Amino acid sequence: MRKINFDVFNGDADGICALIQLRLAVPKECSLITGVKRDIALLQQVDPTVTQDVTVLDVAMDPNRPALDNLLSQGAHIFYADHHNLNQIRTHATLTNHINTSSSTCTSLIIDKLLDGRYRDWALVGTYGDNLFSVADKLVEKTGLCDISRNKLKQFGTYINYNSYGVSLLDLLFPPAELYQLMAPYPSPFDFITEHPRVYTTLEQSYLHDSEKVSSVVPYSEHLGSRVFMLPDERWARRINGVYSNSLANQDPSIANAVITAKSNGNYAINIRAPLKNSVGADELAASFPTGGGRKAAAGINCLPTEQLSAFISAFQQRYALRT
Repeated sequence: MRKINFDVFNGDADGICALIQLRLAVPKECSLITGVKRDIALLQQVDPTVTQDVTVLDVAMDPNRPALDNLLSQGAHIFYADHHNLNQIRTHATLTNHINTSSSTCTSLIIDKLLDGRYRDWALVGTYGDNLFSVADKLVEKTGLCDISRNKLKQFGTYINYNSYGVSLLDLLFPPAELYQLMAPYPSPFDFITEHPRVYTTLEQSYLHDSEKVSSVVPYSEHLGSRVFMLPDERWARRINGVYSNSLANQDPSIANAVITAKSNGNYAINIRAPLKNSVGADELAASFPTGGGRKAAAGINCLPTEQLSAFISAFQQRYALRT
Protein backbone atom coordinates (compact mmCIF):
# COMPACT_ATOMS: atom_id res chain seq x y z
CA MET A 1 0.00 0.00 0.00
CA ARG A 2 1.35 3.40 -0.99
CA LYS A 3 2.02 5.69 1.95
CA ILE A 4 0.78 9.29 1.92
CA ASN A 5 2.15 12.48 3.44
CA PHE A 6 -0.28 14.94 5.00
CA ASP A 7 -0.15 18.68 5.68
CA VAL A 8 -2.66 19.51 8.44
CA PHE A 9 -3.09 23.22 9.11
CA ASN A 10 -5.43 25.84 10.51
CA GLY A 11 -7.32 27.62 7.75
CA ASP A 12 -6.50 31.09 9.08
CA ALA A 13 -3.69 33.44 7.99
CA ASP A 14 -1.23 32.05 10.51
CA GLY A 15 -1.72 28.43 9.54
CA ILE A 16 -1.66 29.10 5.79
CA CYS A 17 1.39 31.37 5.91
CA ALA A 18 3.28 28.95 8.15
CA LEU A 19 2.75 26.17 5.61
CA ILE A 20 3.67 28.39 2.65
CA GLN A 21 7.04 29.14 4.26
CA LEU A 22 7.72 25.53 5.15
CA ARG A 23 6.84 24.12 1.73
CA LEU A 24 8.84 26.77 -0.10
CA ALA A 25 11.86 25.69 1.96
CA VAL A 26 11.10 21.95 2.01
CA PRO A 27 8.93 20.95 -0.94
CA LYS A 28 6.94 17.76 -0.38
CA GLU A 29 3.96 16.19 -2.10
CA CYS A 30 1.23 16.12 0.53
CA SER A 31 -2.50 15.74 0.88
CA LEU A 32 -4.03 18.82 2.51
CA ILE A 33 -6.31 18.76 5.55
CA THR A 34 -7.73 22.05 6.79
CA GLY A 35 -11.04 23.84 7.28
CA VAL A 36 -12.67 26.88 8.80
CA LYS A 37 -10.75 28.48 11.63
CA ARG A 38 -12.70 26.76 14.38
CA ASP A 39 -12.47 23.33 12.78
CA ILE A 40 -9.49 22.31 14.90
CA ALA A 41 -10.01 18.57 15.46
CA LEU A 42 -8.26 17.93 12.17
CA LEU A 43 -5.92 15.03 12.93
CA GLN A 44 -8.81 12.60 13.13
CA GLN A 45 -9.16 13.06 9.37
CA VAL A 46 -5.73 11.49 8.80
CA ASP A 47 -5.95 7.78 8.01
CA PRO A 48 -3.18 6.11 10.04
CA THR A 49 -3.17 3.03 7.82
CA VAL A 50 -1.83 4.98 4.83
CA THR A 51 0.18 7.68 6.61
CA GLN A 52 3.91 8.20 6.33
CA ASP A 53 4.71 11.76 7.42
CA VAL A 54 2.36 14.34 8.94
CA THR A 55 3.05 18.06 9.29
CA VAL A 56 0.74 19.86 11.73
CA LEU A 57 0.71 23.66 11.84
CA ASP A 58 -1.27 26.05 14.05
CA VAL A 59 -3.58 23.30 15.33
CA ALA A 60 -4.08 22.97 19.10
CA MET A 61 -2.59 19.72 20.39
CA ASP A 62 -4.98 18.95 23.26
CA PRO A 63 -8.17 18.48 21.17
CA ASN A 64 -6.17 16.29 18.78
CA ARG A 65 -4.39 14.18 21.40
CA PRO A 66 -6.29 10.89 20.80
CA ALA A 67 -5.74 11.07 17.04
CA LEU A 68 -2.12 12.09 17.58
CA ASP A 69 -1.50 9.12 19.89
CA ASN A 70 -3.13 6.79 17.38
CA LEU A 71 -0.95 8.02 14.53
CA LEU A 72 2.22 7.72 16.61
CA SER A 73 1.31 4.21 17.73
CA GLN A 74 1.07 3.14 14.08
CA GLY A 75 4.46 4.50 13.11
CA ALA A 76 3.73 7.92 11.66
CA HIS A 77 6.46 10.57 11.73
CA ILE A 78 4.96 13.89 12.83
CA PHE A 79 6.29 17.46 12.73
CA TYR A 80 4.19 19.67 15.02
CA ALA A 81 4.47 23.47 15.27
CA ASP A 82 1.92 25.47 17.24
CA HIS A 83 1.37 28.27 19.76
CA HIS A 84 -1.96 27.36 21.40
CA ASN A 85 -2.29 26.63 25.08
CA LEU A 86 -1.99 22.97 26.11
CA ASN A 87 -1.86 20.92 29.28
CA GLN A 88 1.22 18.89 28.43
CA ILE A 89 3.47 18.61 25.38
CA ARG A 90 3.39 15.10 23.94
CA THR A 91 6.79 13.49 23.50
CA HIS A 92 7.60 10.52 21.28
CA ALA A 93 10.54 9.20 19.26
CA THR A 94 8.81 10.02 15.95
CA LEU A 95 7.29 13.34 17.05
CA THR A 96 9.18 16.59 16.47
CA ASN A 97 7.71 19.46 18.50
CA HIS A 98 8.10 23.17 18.02
CA ILE A 99 5.61 24.48 20.59
CA ASN A 100 5.70 28.02 21.98
CA THR A 101 2.65 29.31 23.86
CA SER A 102 3.96 32.84 24.41
CA SER A 103 1.32 35.49 23.70
CA SER A 104 3.88 37.31 21.54
CA THR A 105 4.36 34.60 18.95
CA CYS A 106 2.41 32.60 16.38
CA THR A 107 3.07 29.58 14.20
CA SER A 108 4.23 31.70 11.26
CA LEU A 109 6.92 33.17 13.52
CA ILE A 110 7.90 29.73 14.81
CA ILE A 111 8.51 28.59 11.22
CA ASP A 112 10.18 31.91 10.36
CA LYS A 113 12.68 31.31 13.15
CA LEU A 114 13.38 27.75 12.02
CA LEU A 115 14.04 29.03 8.50
CA ASP A 116 16.16 32.00 9.62
CA GLY A 117 13.72 34.45 8.10
CA ARG A 118 14.04 33.08 4.56
CA TYR A 119 10.43 33.94 3.69
CA ARG A 120 9.95 36.77 6.14
CA ASP A 121 7.26 38.57 4.15
CA TRP A 122 4.95 35.54 4.41
CA ALA A 123 5.73 35.33 8.13
CA LEU A 124 4.67 38.97 8.45
CA VAL A 125 1.38 38.31 6.66
CA GLY A 126 0.62 35.50 9.12
CA THR A 127 1.69 37.57 12.12
CA TYR A 128 -0.42 40.56 11.13
CA GLY A 129 -3.31 38.20 10.45
CA ASP A 130 -3.00 36.85 13.98
CA ASN A 131 -3.35 40.42 15.30
CA LEU A 132 0.22 40.61 16.58
CA PHE A 133 0.62 44.06 15.11
CA SER A 134 3.34 45.36 17.42
CA VAL A 135 5.40 42.17 17.02
CA ALA A 136 5.08 42.35 13.24
CA ASP A 137 5.95 46.05 13.20
CA LYS A 138 9.21 45.35 15.04
CA LEU A 139 10.10 42.72 12.45
CA VAL A 140 9.32 45.16 9.66
CA GLU A 141 11.85 47.59 11.12
CA LYS A 142 14.52 44.89 10.74
CA THR A 143 13.55 44.10 7.14
CA GLY A 144 13.51 47.70 5.96
CA LEU A 145 10.11 47.57 4.29
CA CYS A 146 8.54 50.93 3.51
CA ASP A 147 5.22 51.96 5.09
CA ILE A 148 3.28 51.23 1.91
CA SER A 149 4.60 47.66 1.78
CA ARG A 150 4.06 47.17 5.49
CA ASN A 151 0.44 48.27 5.23
CA LYS A 152 -0.13 45.99 2.24
CA LEU A 153 1.11 42.95 4.22
CA LYS A 154 -0.98 44.01 7.23
CA GLN A 155 -4.11 44.32 5.11
CA PHE A 156 -3.45 41.03 3.32
CA GLY A 157 -3.00 39.17 6.61
CA THR A 158 -6.23 40.66 7.93
CA TYR A 159 -8.13 39.67 4.79
CA ILE A 160 -6.83 36.07 4.82
CA ASN A 161 -7.75 35.76 8.48
CA TYR A 162 -11.19 37.22 7.76
CA ASN A 163 -11.71 34.53 5.14
CA SER A 164 -11.22 31.75 7.72
CA TYR A 165 -14.23 32.54 9.92
CA GLY A 166 -17.53 30.76 9.42
CA VAL A 167 -19.61 27.82 10.53
CA SER A 168 -18.77 25.93 7.34
CA LEU A 169 -16.89 26.42 4.09
CA LEU A 170 -20.11 27.84 2.61
CA ASP A 171 -19.59 30.98 4.71
CA LEU A 172 -16.11 31.57 3.27
CA LEU A 173 -15.12 33.36 0.08
CA PHE A 174 -12.36 30.84 -0.63
CA PRO A 175 -11.85 27.39 0.92
CA PRO A 176 -8.56 27.63 2.87
CA ALA A 177 -7.01 24.71 0.97
CA GLU A 178 -7.75 26.44 -2.33
CA LEU A 179 -6.36 29.75 -1.07
CA TYR A 180 -3.19 28.01 0.12
CA GLN A 181 -2.71 26.27 -3.23
CA LEU A 182 -3.06 29.59 -5.05
CA MET A 183 -0.47 31.33 -2.85
CA ALA A 184 1.99 28.49 -2.20
CA PRO A 185 4.10 28.85 -5.39
CA TYR A 186 5.01 32.47 -4.66
CA PRO A 187 8.13 33.25 -2.58
CA SER A 188 6.72 36.73 -1.96
CA PRO A 189 3.15 37.75 -1.10
CA PHE A 190 3.69 40.87 -3.20
CA ASP A 191 4.18 38.66 -6.28
CA PHE A 192 0.98 36.79 -5.49
CA ILE A 193 -1.03 40.00 -5.09
CA THR A 194 0.31 41.24 -8.43
CA GLU A 195 -0.45 37.99 -10.25
CA HIS A 196 -3.86 37.38 -8.63
CA PRO A 197 -5.51 40.79 -8.20
CA ARG A 198 -8.98 39.22 -8.35
CA VAL A 199 -8.35 37.19 -5.19
CA TYR A 200 -7.03 40.18 -3.27
CA THR A 201 -9.84 42.45 -4.47
CA THR A 202 -12.54 39.87 -3.66
CA LEU A 203 -11.24 39.50 -0.11
CA GLU A 204 -10.86 43.25 0.35
CA GLN A 205 -14.29 44.24 -0.96
CA SER A 206 -16.12 41.63 1.12
CA TYR A 207 -14.13 42.58 4.22
CA LEU A 208 -14.95 46.28 3.77
CA HIS A 209 -18.63 45.48 3.16
CA ASP A 210 -18.93 43.36 6.32
CA SER A 211 -16.90 45.88 8.33
CA GLU A 212 -19.37 48.59 7.38
CA LYS A 213 -22.29 46.46 8.55
CA VAL A 214 -20.67 45.68 11.90
CA SER A 215 -19.70 49.30 12.51
CA SER A 216 -23.26 50.07 13.63
CA VAL A 217 -23.20 47.45 16.42
CA VAL A 218 -23.25 48.92 19.93
CA PRO A 219 -22.10 47.14 23.10
CA TYR A 220 -24.53 44.62 24.55
CA SER A 221 -23.00 45.32 27.96
CA GLU A 222 -20.11 47.37 29.31
CA HIS A 223 -18.23 46.83 32.52
CA LEU A 224 -15.16 48.49 33.98
CA GLY A 225 -12.40 46.84 31.95
CA SER A 226 -14.52 44.87 29.46
CA ARG A 227 -17.14 45.06 26.73
CA VAL A 228 -19.52 42.48 25.26
CA PHE A 229 -20.97 42.67 21.75
CA MET A 230 -23.75 40.59 20.19
CA LEU A 231 -23.95 39.70 16.48
CA PRO A 232 -26.84 38.04 14.64
CA ASP A 233 -26.97 34.61 13.03
CA GLU A 234 -26.13 35.92 9.57
CA ARG A 235 -23.38 35.02 7.12
CA TRP A 236 -21.70 38.44 7.22
CA ALA A 237 -21.57 38.29 11.02
CA ARG A 238 -20.04 34.81 11.00
CA ARG A 239 -17.33 36.04 8.61
CA ILE A 240 -16.46 39.29 10.39
CA ASN A 241 -16.66 38.29 14.06
CA GLY A 242 -13.02 37.28 14.41
CA VAL A 243 -11.33 40.26 12.80
CA TYR A 244 -13.94 42.52 14.42
CA SER A 245 -12.82 41.15 17.78
CA ASN A 246 -9.23 41.98 16.86
CA SER A 247 -10.23 45.47 15.79
CA LEU A 248 -11.98 46.07 19.12
CA ALA A 249 -8.86 44.92 20.98
CA ASN A 250 -6.73 47.39 19.04
CA GLN A 251 -9.09 50.29 19.76
CA ASP A 252 -8.29 50.32 23.48
CA PRO A 253 -5.44 48.08 24.70
CA SER A 254 -6.68 48.24 28.30
CA ILE A 255 -10.10 46.75 27.56
CA ALA A 256 -11.08 43.08 27.12
CA ASN A 257 -13.69 42.28 24.48
CA ALA A 258 -16.09 39.41 23.89
CA VAL A 259 -18.00 39.10 20.61
CA ILE A 260 -20.94 36.73 20.84
CA THR A 261 -22.45 35.47 17.59
CA ALA A 262 -25.82 33.74 17.55
CA LYS A 263 -25.96 30.26 16.00
CA SER A 264 -28.84 28.66 14.12
CA ASN A 265 -29.26 26.04 16.87
CA GLY A 266 -29.97 28.72 19.49
CA ASN A 267 -26.51 28.57 21.05
CA TYR A 268 -23.58 30.97 20.65
CA ALA A 269 -20.08 31.18 19.20
CA ILE A 270 -17.82 33.45 21.23
CA ASN A 271 -14.59 35.29 20.48
CA ILE A 272 -12.58 36.47 23.50
CA ARG A 273 -9.79 39.03 23.32
CA ALA A 274 -7.72 39.83 26.39
CA PRO A 275 -6.52 43.43 26.78
CA LEU A 276 -3.40 44.00 24.67
CA LYS A 277 -1.73 45.54 27.72
CA ASN A 278 -2.31 42.32 29.66
CA SER A 279 -2.61 39.55 27.09
CA VAL A 280 -3.40 36.66 29.41
CA GLY A 281 -6.33 34.59 30.57
CA ALA A 282 -8.44 34.26 27.42
CA ASP A 283 -7.48 30.60 26.98
CA GLU A 284 -8.26 29.68 30.59
CA LEU A 285 -11.60 31.48 30.52
CA ALA A 286 -12.64 29.81 27.26
CA ALA A 287 -11.53 26.37 28.46
CA SER A 288 -13.78 26.67 31.53
CA PHE A 289 -16.80 26.35 29.20
CA PRO A 290 -17.75 23.51 26.83
CA THR A 291 -16.01 23.61 23.41
CA GLY A 292 -13.72 26.44 24.55
CA GLY A 293 -9.99 26.87 24.01
CA GLY A 294 -7.33 29.01 22.38
CA ARG A 295 -4.36 31.02 23.48
CA LYS A 296 -3.57 33.55 26.17
CA ALA A 297 -4.43 36.68 24.19
CA ALA A 298 -7.24 35.33 22.02
CA ALA A 299 -9.57 32.41 22.49
CA GLY A 300 -13.03 31.22 21.65
CA ILE A 301 -15.95 28.99 22.48
CA ASN A 302 -17.39 27.13 19.51
CA CYS A 303 -20.85 26.38 20.87
CA LEU A 304 -21.90 27.88 24.19
CA PRO A 305 -25.29 26.56 25.36
CA THR A 306 -27.79 29.38 25.62
CA GLU A 307 -28.44 28.65 29.30
CA GLN A 308 -24.75 29.39 30.04
CA LEU A 309 -24.65 32.80 28.37
CA SER A 310 -25.23 34.78 31.57
CA ALA A 311 -22.63 32.71 33.40
CA PHE A 312 -20.08 33.38 30.65
CA ILE A 313 -20.69 37.14 30.62
CA SER A 314 -20.37 37.25 34.39
CA ALA A 315 -17.14 35.22 34.36
CA PHE A 316 -15.73 37.37 31.55
CA GLN A 317 -16.49 40.61 33.38
CA GLN A 318 -15.03 39.31 36.62
CA ARG A 319 -11.86 38.05 34.93
CA TYR A 320 -11.08 41.39 33.34
CA ALA A 321 -12.55 43.81 35.86
CA LEU A 322 -10.31 46.82 36.43
CA ARG A 323 -9.55 47.37 40.08
CA THR A 324 -9.99 50.96 41.25
